[in-house]
Amino acid sequence: MVVGICSIEIHIPESNSLKSKRQVLRRLKDRINNRFNVSIAEIGNNDLWQRTTLGVAAIANDGKFINQLLSQVIEQLNRENGVVVMDYSMEIR
Repeated sequence: MVVGICSIEIHIPESNSLKSKRQVLRRLKDRINNRFNVSIAEIGNNDLWQRTTLGVAAIANDGKFINQLLSQVIEQLNRENGVVVMDYSMEIR
């Protein structure tokens, strides 16, 4: 069993309140979860309006597959409108 985790720091420039940030994140997390079948949650910067840190986790039998899957999640986040990926780190065990 191989576990992959990814921490992604995101900037949401259009957000002007925690409520609007949560709306953007809810839609974003639902799309990522449905498309890639990974677990995704907000893990940091919860009280900031325009920044957040997302955690993404996946489990599989092959480390190469996990690496490819998490890379696709990051690419998808880069293509999302209204969201800027500032930094990310990936760990596969």
